[in-house]
Amino acid sequence: MRTDVGNLEPGKVFPDYSAPIVRTDADGERELVRAHWGMPSSQKALTDTVSTRADKLRAKGKDVDFAALLKMEPDAGTTNFRNVSSAPWKRWLEPESRCLVAATSFSEYGPMPDPVTNKKPLHWFALDKREPLIVFAGMRAPWSEAKALQRPFPDAHCLS
Repeated sequence: MRTDVGNLEPGKVFPDYSAPIVRTDADGERELVRAHWGMPSSQKALTDTVSTRADKLRAKGKDVDFAALLKMEPDAGTTNFRNVSSAPWKRWLEPESRCLVAATSFSEYGPMPDPVTNKKPLHWFALDKREPLIVFAGMRAPWSEAKALQRPFPDAHCLS
């Protein structure tokens, strides 16, 4: 396996962070690389967000150019998708878009916000208290597909 990631610092990885993945390169060789955590949003999600913004502007009596708003809308992206039969994700289901994501633990938000902070709490999962290395399936997309990401990274790919 080829790698150029160097030593990886321990720590938690969150959306908009770089994470190690194993992918197969164009020559069929496995390589360990860093990828940006997050995928582009679906067109429906972007359209829904812009529709909400447009409605607020119209409520203030402003003219709205929906196409211009849609073009300017920053894409906050998505960090995971569970319905792989959904149209937006089908283009990344082919073998060349698949990868393995290395981790020692992962988290999911709880269903209900904390009554004090009004934020959904993170629940962390690991195989056991030692947090041994695990891998799980991921999908990756070329960086050029991910126009949304808020800060630039040198990574060539993003993942979910």
